Amino acid sequence: MTDAAAPDASIIGLFILDVLGRPVERIPEGGRVEFIEEIRLTVAGTAGGTVVDAAKLGLRCLAVGAVGEDEKADFVLDRLERHGIDVSGMTRVPGVPTSATILNVRPNGERPALHVRGASDHFEVGPDLLERALAAPIVHLGGTGLLARLDGEPSRRLLEAAKARGRTTTFDLIAAHEGTLPLVEPLLPFIDYFMPSIEEAEVMSGRRGPEDCARFFLDRGAGCVVLTLGGEGAFYAHRDGTRLRVPAFRVDVVDTTGCGDAFDAGFIAALHHRMDPETTVRFAQAAAGLVATGLGSDAGIRSFEHTLDCMRRWPVAA
Repeated sequence: MTDAAAPDASIIGLFILDVLGRPVERIPEGGRVEFIEEIRLTVAGTAGGTVVDAAKLGLRCLAVGAVGEDEKADFVLDRLERHGIDVSGMTRVPGVPTSATILNVRPNGERPALHVRGASDHFEVGPDLLERALAAPIVHLGGTGLLARLDGEPSRRLLEAAKARGRTTTFDLIAAHEGTLPLVEPLLPFIDYFMPSIEEAEVMSGRRGPEDCARFFLDRGAGCVVLTLGGEGAFYAHRDGTRLRVPAFRVDVVDTTGCGDAFDAGFIAALHHRMDPETTVRFAQAAAGLVATGLGSDAGIRSFEHTLDCMRRWPVAA
């Protein structure tokens, strides 16, 4: 990769094929059929969804992750390339399926899931990939908790190497539970922006509320903790003492799948454009809000300019 083609962001981690249907009121009994309005296939995951949205927001992106050698992999790689994403960091793992999820989106937005772990459990950033993976000024690691080979010490070494190269590091995880903290805590000194949901932060820290949760992770080395609060907005806490609580925008919610990934992408795009902290969070909120207006993790987002316009004109939730 030449300097001219160097990416703005390297997005590393969990890549999933999502199969989504809505609205699903019930699973039919036996072999019966129920009719629904919409079915979509999307590239998702805490890296896959993030890299697609970041590309739609105008960033040159490198995707670093794993797929299998099946038809699902063909779809994932084709979609990434259609969005102009560099897939030279993607690995095809023989003998395992591409990670995939079936999501039945209920009328109220709940989305019970059936997941095949697949290739992401076999992914690692080896020496031959490391320099390419860390070439971008912003390095995002997403999916800790479902990256069996990369979780733990390999992730710590990866983020440490990114910081040694002067990169800005962002981080998100998935399906956090009480046992997730030992995977995350050693990484925190090498994370500039840690962006879990409030539910994930509370279950890992044992604390309650944004301020106490943020303090828990700041005390353990994170540079900044940005908590997504669903309909309550987002909370930003920096080690320099800055605290911001930013309300959500008022949108007609169709599906919340991928809203966290979109928030990550919006935040990364805002960092790339050197927005101030409050505008950065508001822009990330707008990206998440757009995704909530449609089905799947890439819904709603059209461009950087459109997202910026929505951020400026949308009303905030009461």
